[in-house]
Amino acid sequence: MPRFRAILDTMPAYKAGKAVVSPDGRSYKLSSNESPYEPLPSVVEAVAKAATEIHRYPDPAATGLTNALAERYGVPPEHVALGGGSVAVAQQLFETVGEPGAEVVYAWRSFEAYPLLADLAGTTSVRVPLAGESHDLDAMAEAITPRTRMVLVCNPNNPTGTAVHSAELEAFLDRVPEDVLVILDEAYREYVRDADVPDGLTHYRSRPNVAVLRTFSKAYGLAGLRVGYLIADEPVASAVRKTMVPFAVSHLAQAAAVASLAAEDELLERVEAVVKERTRVRESLIGQGWEVPVTEANFVWLRLGERTTAFAEACAAEGVAVRPFAGEGARISIGSPDANDTFLAVAEAFRKA
Repeated sequence: MPRFRAILDTMPAYKAGKAVVSPDGRSYKLSSNESPYEPLPSVVEAVAKAATEIHRYPDPAATGLTNALAERYGVPPEHVALGGGSVAVAQQLFETVGEPGAEVVYAWRSFEAYPLLADLAGTTSVRVPLAGESHDLDAMAEAITPRTRMVLVCNPNNPTGTAVHSAELEAFLDRVPEDVLVILDEAYREYVRDADVPDGLTHYRSRPNVAVLRTFSKAYGLAGLRVGYLIADEPVASAVRKTMVPFAVSHLAQAAAVASLAAEDELLERVEAVVKERTRVRESLIGQGWEVPVTEANFVWLRLGERTTAFAEACAAEGVAVRPFAGEGARISIGSPDANDTFLAVAEAFRKA
């Protein structure tokens, strides 16, 4: 029997959102925070054109996409690092700081991949409980020790949707030592409407130890192609590029991402439609009697405790897949109006039961 790393004996596999089908054939996947819209025609056209070249390796440096992102955000191309989705870039980050004895601090519950990536990188996770449903930045600052290499702030937070505001983030960053890397994980940045939720790029421009992690999977609707990116000071971005698997961002993914940036105005109209649906869903849930935190992402969070599994099963019976976290709560993505209406009907019936 081959010998494997001991950590694999205790490390659970990542749980992706699943689709379900009701007895009458309905199926609404509200478990993975995907865009409810199909790709834009211009993006499909770019992918189709790129498909005629898939017998060639992709540009390993993703030069076109790197330059497009640099232009979009007004940063040097050397400050951009790419990967196969933001979770892959997060893995690269863990690998840049990870070694025995190193610690990584993050809120919990937050993005469920963090502990898995930490374990694989050989780092020690320091999980700081949420305060209510939000990051407790004071406690996170106090958790930093000389062994801390990196701190992750998921803003808005997945799965609660809550967001850290400008003054509290500034105060937190002032307390973080300059040799500790702070990652502002902004996978849902495009859905933020609260003007007091900071754009992480503002902090990156003035603090060399702050980096911003984003993705094309959510608002840009490219979840199936896997493109994520980091914007950071050159030493950080350079280190992350070293840990990237060669050719990790495919030729099709690069083409789609460049085309998406070119069509950003049209894409953001779709984002605005999702935000309006988010407001409708949250207000409807509150009207039913649920407590729903203010969310700045493309999902809502229900704290259900021991009722979580039963709630997910009730949703599944009606063809609605949600993302349950056993014993804690459920995250429900904002989908099409029909999907959202079906979910709201299930939620109302469950509350009355």
